[in-house]
Formats: sequence, structure tokens, C-alpha cells
Amino acid sequence: MDDIKKRKLEEIGDGQFLHNFGDDGGYSAVDELRGLLEGFPKPQLVDILARAGSQYPSIAEEIRSVASADPALRKLFVRGLAWNTTTESLCAAFKEHGEVEEGAVIYDKQTGKSRGYGFITYKDMESAQRALKAPSKMIDGRMAVCNLASEGLSSSSNTPDQAQRKLYIGGLSPETTTEILLNCFGRYGEIEEGSVTYDKETNKSRGFGFVTYKNVESANRALDDPQIIIGGRKITLKLADNYRAKASQMPSSAVPLPPQMAGGYPPMGSGFPMGYGYPQSMFPYYTGSYSSPPSGTTAPYPQMPYPYAQYPVKRDGASPQSGHGGYHPYYMSK
Repeated sequence: MDDIKKRKLEEIGDGQFLHNFGDDGGYSAVDELRGLLEGFPKPQLVDILARAGSQYPSIAEEIRSVASADPALRKLFVRGLAWNTTTESLCAAFKEHGEVEEGAVIYDKQTGKSRGYGFITYKDMESAQRALKAPSKMIDGRMAVCNLASEGLSSSSNTPDQAQRKLYIGGLSPETTTEILLNCFGRYGEIEEGSVTYDKETNKSRGFGFVTYKNVESANRALDDPQIIIGGRKITLKLADNYRAKASQMPSSAVPLPPQMAGGYPPMGSGFPMGYGYPQSMFPYYTGSYSSPPSGTTAPYPQMPYPYAQYPVKRDGASPQSGHGGYHPYYMSK
């Protein structure tokens, strides 16, 4: 059976079987094709269709038609937008690749300000593919990056070597723009994306930025240059992951949790004031005997709480004490 499938696969690859199928157009041939193709892995199916489409224009047109009908293959996610980028300027930037069916910058519902990303949907798949061949695009002074929306944030930005390709650049002057930053670091290699980081409220530079190269070698060339000066300042350069690790070690502004209490103490929230410490453990109860104090001696002696009966005695002329209702406690043994 495997030999028969292999032979028929070769016939499909040569175009002979498809040619015969086109002549008779019978349902039995369609069923036979389905039965053969269902067991093939995706790479083999793609190869078969690609070869068939290259030999038969009608098949190629059918593939294009089906692909363009699926919005997932025409819709792009665009991130890294400037805060002042509008839907109009976003669409204008992507029209060079083909006719845009729909586009939008996403805004925060509460503040009405841009969230820094948007979407572009082309009318055909070919236009989307042309845009994806050059995913980095300068829009309103910032380097934006696009990918298929169905892929999430980005398939390229989540590659295993991204940690070695993305750099943090600190110590930038307020006058340093994204264009200046990219022009400076572009001499070390091709940049995938990069931008100066701006404050969302004031739209002013925060004094640092990021650059992601397309390969690790370019990033290493930049890191090996100890004298990088931008805008008259010697900048700080390191891998972005190292910057994030240091930032994560900064003290948190959150209120620290109280220590876990030992058994026998009520839990927090049961009436005790927040922020007060409680014993972490209890000493075992002493089970031995205690000898009576020698006669003729007076306190102090280390004693267990209330080992004797208590008789409060009022002292004449003593000023009242609020804590004891005007009495000073004296303890007398029986």
C-alpha cells in the first residue's frame, strides 16, 4: 500500500495525475486524492501544492483566492507606535505595500491616549506579505514593527536569541531622538527595531531606549565599543535582560506582609493591629518543680507569673495611678 501511495504522489508531483483528474472531473478521483493526502504531514502537502500551482495557473489562482479570503493572513499587528501617531498616519505608512482595507490605532478607553500599537488589514494577502518582508518602519519618528496579528506579539521577537540581540541604552540626552539613536547604532549592523523611550503623559524622552539587532553578531559589535557618544554624552550600554534583572531587584513599594505567626496566635485581620510583630515560636512549658524562696529574703526573685495569691494594698498618701485605679499592687504570701 505504501508503494502505491508513493507512486501516486510522484504522479501528482509530475502533474500527470492532476491532468487526468481535470479531464474526467469525477468524484471518485476527488475522494481518492483526499484519501491519499490525509495521511501526509503539512510540509509535504505544502510542497505538493506549490509544485502543482507552479505548473497549473488555475490551481495557483485558487490558492491565492482562498488565502486572501482569510483575514488572518491579511491582518497585521503594528507595535512601537509613537504616542502622537493617528490612524490616518498609520494607514498612510502602510499604503506603499498595497491597498489597505482597514486600519486603526488602539486608544485607552479611560484616558483617550494611544496605547502604542494598532492594526492594518490589507485587501489581499500579497500586500500583507510585501509588508512583512520589511517589518520595521519609521512612523512619526519612531521605529514601528509589524507581524501577522494571528502570531501574537511577534514570532521574531520571541526567538531564543532575542536576549543576546536586544540592547538597553541609558544616559541619553533629552535632545536625542529615535532617528539619532538608530543612525548611531545602525553602523554596527542591521536593526530589527529600536526607539527612544518617551513619557506617555509629557511625550518627553525618559533618557533611555532600546535597540534590537537582527543577529547576535551585530549586538556584540556594539557592546565591544567602549566609547559610544551620542549628543555629547557617553552612554550606558548593556543587554536589555541585564537591565530588567537589575530593575526587578529594586525595593518594591508594596506593603510587606507580616511574618507568619505560630500556632496559638490569632491570624491577622482578627482584631489585632496591622504591622505589629508576633512571636514566631513558643517556649515549651516548664514541668519541673519550683522551690520556695528562702525565709527572710525579699524580692526580687525570678518567678513564674502569679505564683502567690495577690492582695492589693492601698498606700497612704500615694497619688492615684490610672493604670491600677489608685492602688499600687503589693503581693503577700499566704
